[in-house]
Formats: sequence, structure tokens, C-alpha cells
Amino acid sequence: MPDKKNIFEEAWAKLNDSIVEYNGKPIGTKAASDNTHQTLNYDQIFTRDFAVSAIAFLMKGEYEIVKNFLLETADLQSKEKQFDCFKPGEGLMPASFRVDSKNGKDKIIPDYGEKAIARVAPVDSGFWWIFILRAYVKITDDWDFAHSSKIQKSITLILELSMVNRFDMFPTLLVPDGSFMIDRRLGVYGYPFDIQSLFYSALRSSKELLKSNEENKKYIDAVVERLGNLAYHLQKYYWLDFNKLNEIYRYQVEEYSETAINQFNIYPQTIPKWIYNWLDYDNGYFVGNVGPSRLDFRFFSAGNLMAILSGLADKNESELIMNLFQNHWDYLIGHMPLKLCYPALKGEDWRKLTGHDAKNIAWSYHNGGSWPSLLWVFSAAASKVGKVELIDKAISIAEKRLQKDGWPEYYDGIENRLIGKEARTNQTWSIAGYLIAKMIQEKPERVDLVNFEEDSEVIKCTKKVTKKLNNKS
Repeated sequence: MPDKKNIFEEAWAKLNDSIVEYNGKPIGTKAASDNTHQTLNYDQIFTRDFAVSAIAFLMKGEYEIVKNFLLETADLQSKEKQFDCFKPGEGLMPASFRVDSKNGKDKIIPDYGEKAIARVAPVDSGFWWIFILRAYVKITDDWDFAHSSKIQKSITLILELSMVNRFDMFPTLLVPDGSFMIDRRLGVYGYPFDIQSLFYSALRSSKELLKSNEENKKYIDAVVERLGNLAYHLQKYYWLDFNKLNEIYRYQVEEYSETAINQFNIYPQTIPKWIYNWLDYDNGYFVGNVGPSRLDFRFFSAGNLMAILSGLADKNESELIMNLFQNHWDYLIGHMPLKLCYPALKGEDWRKLTGHDAKNIAWSYHNGGSWPSLLWVFSAAASKVGKVELIDKAISIAEKRLQKDGWPEYYDGIENRLIGKEARTNQTWSIAGYLIAKMIQEKPERVDLVNFEEDSEVIKCTKKVTKKLNNKS
């Protein structure tokens, strides 16, 4: 049996070893400290990766590194309106950055996507930044920092970037492939649920963090309204349980008018065969994507678990999502938590939707691979729902291999048995994800740091939107 205390201590030692300093101060953690592969940008500080490290540091009571990260990334945020398509738009946070040291001087070099594989700008960085900020303020009670002009400006710039009118009329965000954690083409273009769920969390964080004054009133009002619209839209069109599946099975198509039931013109013939054995009367989940004549039935773990934490999923839905993990434990958890999506794209679907991506073959990397970093959000969601036995079970599985395998980035295979074909070892968010899970296991109340309680104002707005649109139809 592995020595659990030794694993925990080694994990903290490795997380501390990954810390990057800027002008003598800790500023973040690099993605991986694996020197056995070509590093590419794994030696950089990624906003989405550091979000996991930040929660671990905050739960441990180490606040300085998180505050420094928030300040420096606020400075890196693009502050100018751009008509030059080759420059980051106003409000964009970098996907990652590195610290270059020359002649005794440190310089930060950010990447807004212009250097990234496939050259895709990050949609999620700003949302993770707000999420980290909210957690930092919640545990430190440092409202002077949150209400400083620099931080308030960063929040409003992110809101302006994400809430601006575009060429659609939905409360969801139009997102390209490769622009968030799933950083390679995987057929998630459109309105992927992972981002909509994170967007909802960021909006809820913004509502708490924005200082109540005349200048911010328009932002606060817009956030509350968007939260209501977004909750209604995601609940109505993304939620899938057996009753909803039966409704889709009987859909009529080519409906015209505001009273149409099948508003996205989904053809029942597109229901995949695997879904009939996947769904049962005691489970449900938010589907991966919804768009014109498109319902992506795939299950994406991160978005569904974040929906539980943010309150987007109500109490009953949260139970049904966790039931899904229990019912399909061998696939979603298997020999290493936690599968990113299910099922994998195969055959012609893989060739067309991934662009023949050899890294994203079936049951590997983002195409059905398993990511230990997600252990943190799984443990937090299980704690909120009251299924603490699932935390114990998942951690026990992780502890059998994570340390022995060298803390890999991801695992491959239908049941997550194989170390990922191109996985870096000493992957920082794999380490931090485990540490958070262990700290929640030790003290379940620590989940409060990343949990959102019910907000009566948001609930009222959602009910108002529901009533208005239901009357219209």
C-alpha cells in the first residue's frame, strides 16, 4: 500500500518546486517540470492551470503567490480597443506567460494565443482570473484589494469583452475550437457547455466582487440579467434526463414561429445509440453543445461539475449528475480520475472533427482521456452534494498510481489504465488537483472556498425570464 502521508508531502514539495518568481516574489506555477520531453510552453505559467494551484495555496493559507499572480496578470490584460486583428482585444487575459531573466532583470513575456498551437486566443483565461480573485477575497476578506481601481477595471473589461453583442441572439458565448482547456480541435465549436458553465461562475463571481456604486451599476444590472437569461437557456436546452430524451425522440422538425418546441431544429435521427444505455431514470447531465440542428450528446466532466459548484445545477440536478458518475464509475473514473469527456470520437467522426489529430485519437488526451487535475472539482462537487464516500473512493484510486507514475498530465484508454502517450510528468495541476481533493477530504467545509450559495436575486431574475419566455411560447 502506498504511504498516503508521503504522497501528500511529496505533492506539496513538487508544487513548491514549480513556483516561478518575478523580481524576487512568487508569481505563479509553471505547467510542468518535466525535462524528459521537449518543453514547448510547459515551462510557462498558464492562467487555467494556475487556477488549480491557487486554490491549493489558498486552502493551505498561503496567499502571497495568489495575490501577486492576480496583480501581474491584471497588468498584462489588454487595455486598448483594437482594430488590428493580430493584437489582443481589449479585456483579453493571456493564456500563459513566462519570466525571462537577462542581466539581472526580469521581464514577463505573455502569450495571448499568437504563439499557441493552432493560434487560438483563450476564451477562459479571464473567467479563471475572476474565479481565482473571488476565492482569494473570500478567504482573506481583502476587500480593499478587490475594490481597488486596477482590479475593478480588470473585472469590467472582462465583462465588456464577454457580454458584448455579437452575431447571435443567445445568452451563451460563441466559442471556437481549441480556445479553452480543450486546446485542440474536438468538434466543440459553437456554444460548448464547459465554457458556458465557467462563464456562469465568472458572472456570479463578478456580482460579488463589483463595488456597489454608480459607475458599476450598469455592469451589476447587466450581470444579474445575463445570469437569469443564461440559467434559463442552459436549463432548458442543455439539460438532459430520460424525460427530456423522450421529448427529443418525438420532436417535430422544420417548425417556424416563436411557439416552436424544437427551437434548434434537432433531428431525432441524430440521437446516438449509446445514449440509451447511458441515461437512466436516476441520472442526468448537461449536454456538451447546442446549436442550429445540433445537439452534442457527449458528457463533459468539467462543465457539469462546475455547474454543481456555481449553483447553475439545482439540488436535484446536482444529485443526478453525481449519480451519473456512480452509475458509470468504471468509465468516468476507472483506474484514474477523471475522464474529460465521454464517449470518444472515433472513425470518420474523429477524422472530420479533429482534423485527423494524432494526439487526439480515441480515448487519448482530450478525446476521452483522463485528467487527474479534475480530481479537485470532482471532490468539491461531491462534497457539496454530500457524497463524501465518492471522494474517498476516487482519491484511493489516484493514490495507487499518481506518485508511482510521476504525476502525469493525463491517462489514456477506455478505463484510464495507460499513462498518456505524450503526457508530461510532474504536471503541476495534476499535483494541485490531488492536494485540493485531500484537503477537502480532511475538512469538507473547505469546499466553501469554491462553492456558490443560492442567490435570491439571480433566482428571481431566472424565474422572471422563464415566465416571460414561456408566456411567449
